[in-house]
Amino acid sequence: MKNQDYKFFLNETIQVDIISFIISLITVAVLSAFIQIFYIKFSTSLSNRHDFSKNFVVLGIATCIVIMIVKNSLALSLGLVGALSIVRFRAAIKEPEELVFLFLIIAAGLGAGSGQIQITTIGVIFSLFIIFVYSKFFRKSNLENSETLNLSVSKNNFIKDEQIEKMINNLKKVTDQIDFVSMSRKKDSTNINLEIKIKNFEKLIQITNNIEKDIEDSKVIVARNNDLAL
Repeated sequence: MKNQDYKFFLNETIQVDIISFIISLITVAVLSAFIQIFYIKFSTSLSNRHDFSKNFVVLGIATCIVIMIVKNSLALSLGLVGALSIVRFRAAIKEPEELVFLFLIIAAGLGAGSGQIQITTIGVIFSLFIIFVYSKFFRKSNLENSETLNLSVSKNNFIKDEQIEKMINNLKKVTDQIDFVSMSRKKDSTNINLEIKIKNFEKLIQITNNIEKDIEDSKVIVARNNDLAL
């Protein structure tokens, strides 16, 4: 490489228009906020959607800032590749749906950072429209078949028959079906495994709260079918 090429990389200046930069930040913040709202409202993820999505806006803004800085600098672009190669993200992505929303956030940041405001806005709005249509129409037909989940209740003590009956009666009120899997009771421990079917994942919070009230100091684990080791 010639000396003039070295000078080009070393002396390359970054010119970012402040007005365009602010517009891009505002755009990606608004789009990320809308994506977060749609994720919380329409996602079927079993994880805590509020906790998972609380960094959506920050992630979109950070992506936008990085792209705005490196898009005018070949040297910084190459440096970004090296930096990302040593960064390891250890976020617990349990379901493909979570990864899809993260990609949508990153896409919004990339588009806004590269100055493609109109295309990015139209693309994100169209994606959210597809999510809305799928949730309102296609997902209704899927809800006719309840989701089968494994429910495990354990306690480091003996659970009385009255407590188990009360728990089962309360479960019947919020589930579509309950099937017995296994139960082990000893003086110092009790383990109960059931299969439940529900149509509304929001009922999981109610189920776990009811069990904790019926059986104090118990441990409750809910997992998709075949994901729970009995």
